[in-house]
Amino acid sequence: MKNSSLLDRLKFLTSELVLGTLIAVLSVLTAVAGYQGSMSDSDQTKYNVQGQQKLTDANAEYLTANQMIVYDYTLYDGWYTADDEAKAEYYQFSFSEDLQASIEANPEDPFSDAYYEASYAEPNAMFEEADNLFVLAEKFNERGDSLQLVMLIMALGLAFAAWASLLAEDSKMRLVFAIFSIIVLVYGVIIYLNVPVVTAA
Repeated sequence: MKNSSLLDRLKFLTSELVLGTLIAVLSVLTAVAGYQGSMSDSDQTKYNVQGQQKLTDANAEYLTANQMIVYDYTLYDGWYTADDEAKAEYYQFSFSEDLQASIEANPEDPFSDAYYEASYAEPNAMFEEADNLFVLAEKFNERGDSLQLVMLIMALGLAFAAWASLLAEDSKMRLVFAIFSIIVLVYGVIIYLNVPVVTAA
């Protein structure tokens, strides 16, 4: 008797209005999750490409800095061993700005740690920027994966609601599928609300 009473109370879940609403809501949420997941995948690709480009540029700048350091050493040796003032001035004039600043700050040790830090400052900053772009791409990847899961859950709920609508009104499986659809909808919304939000740099 109690089971019959409970089934009667839950019978409204099998109405065309409830099932139609479930199908509409689940369809919209599936489409939204799919679209947002696609956009996240697109952003992941974009920032991965930007990161690769920045990494390539950083490697080029690093090699340039290495060449400039070798050139500074050559010029410094030429300046140190110059046998007349004109040659010494030529070498000194050709020093890089970093070496000139280092000599001014520490004439006893021009090739100090500060010199190397200044020489590699630009490529190191570019390496850091590339790392940040890769981190951002990974965050969009995680967001995309989460949205793909939401889309899968919503599609499953949609399938339950669709199957329920095809069954006879007095079928107990119609009620079971309707309940499953509602449970999946609630679970999908909870997962959707916990999808990580990523803000582009």
